[in-house]
Amino acid sequence: MRTAIVGAVLLALGAVALATGLLPLADAAELWDRVWPILLFVVAVTVVTELASEAGLFTEIAQLTARWGRGRAWVLWLLVVAFATVSTVFLSLDTTAVLLTPVVIMLARHVGLSPLPFALTTVWLANTASLLLPVSNLTNLLAQHTMGNPSPLEFAALTAAPAAVAVVVPSVAVFVIARRSLWVRYEPGELEPIEDRVLFWWSGGVVAALVPALISGVPVWIPAVVAALVLIVVFAVRRRAVLRFSLVPWQLVVLASGLFLFIEALHAVGLGTLLAAVSGSGESRLELLRLSVTGMIGANAIDNLPAYLALEPVAGSPVRLVALLIGVNAGPLITPWASLATLLWHQRLASLDVQIRWSRYILLGLIVAPVTVVLATLALAAASGTA
Repeated sequence: MRTAIVGAVLLALGAVALATGLLPLADAAELWDRVWPILLFVVAVTVVTELASEAGLFTEIAQLTARWGRGRAWVLWLLVVAFATVSTVFLSLDTTAVLLTPVVIMLARHVGLSPLPFALTTVWLANTASLLLPVSNLTNLLAQHTMGNPSPLEFAALTAAPAAVAVVVPSVAVFVIARRSLWVRYEPGELEPIEDRVLFWWSGGVVAALVPALISGVPVWIPAVVAALVLIVVFAVRRRAVLRFSLVPWQLVVLASGLFLFIEALHAVGLGTLLAAVSGSGESRLELLRLSVTGMIGANAIDNLPAYLALEPVAGSPVRLVALLIGVNAGPLITPWASLATLLWHQRLASLDVQIRWSRYILLGLIVAPVTVVLATLALAAASGTA
């Protein structure tokens, strides 16, 4: 509810800017034309993943993962790293934070391991693994539009090198931090039966079909909406009680809408001029680092989405936009509010009675986030041939 309240306040401030003429109506209309497909995609893919979770798809994957680990905790953890990365890349960071977090907690408890290394892996990779494809992060969809709507594969060609670094660095950090609890053996346990096989297989089929559709080059909101409608129909027949308004991430939509409008109003009064002086303008290695680090600081100060929106106009080129994405996607590992995914992750931990001290989280993030952002930016510079 706090998320919705903040969003409503920002929407009200944006409305005041419109009413007073501070934000031209034409600019607001252009903004709406840009963001409605993104918001529709977020709603649709959230509905798909929530219904797939209700069908037991992710729980079944967790149980199978426990068996694939063959009793070795470090192998099981590597499988979680792979699952978190794939989930984030193809279904977005918020999906990983909301749905994968309880799965890995249940997985760890199912086999008698400490859930904390698995939980930390999930939240870090939910953020840092969200660089590769447009669908991986809301900021990427915005950047894709600014770049002139390159295909998902063209987008990935720009982001592949920093995306790989952004997955490897935090993963290595988690292993070093939790090496003692990961260097043990476990018993896989018994598989729990699937409650409704019709829902399970329909959900699995829809998700399996959705993943390639999202990288096919078709506007991502179209396959996401089709997938959501198919599952809604199936659940209406098999388990109608699951279909409730809370499936729709309305709080996230209100917050994102408010942020879009508020930052647009700030740009109308000269925010871009101020930020241009801070973030530089070139594509040299040093200038790219300057922009990515500015994005990281902004994300941890005010959240990654407004940080991206504020800095996007001063990025100026595809390479600089990727540098900005490195900062706002791979950098939000320090403060609890640095990304919505982190807040959603913590809510899931609290609901599962898993305790993590924010002081320790911040301390670890202060070490891992700058290293990840700097190395990923250097990888971008090397891949793009900048000096």
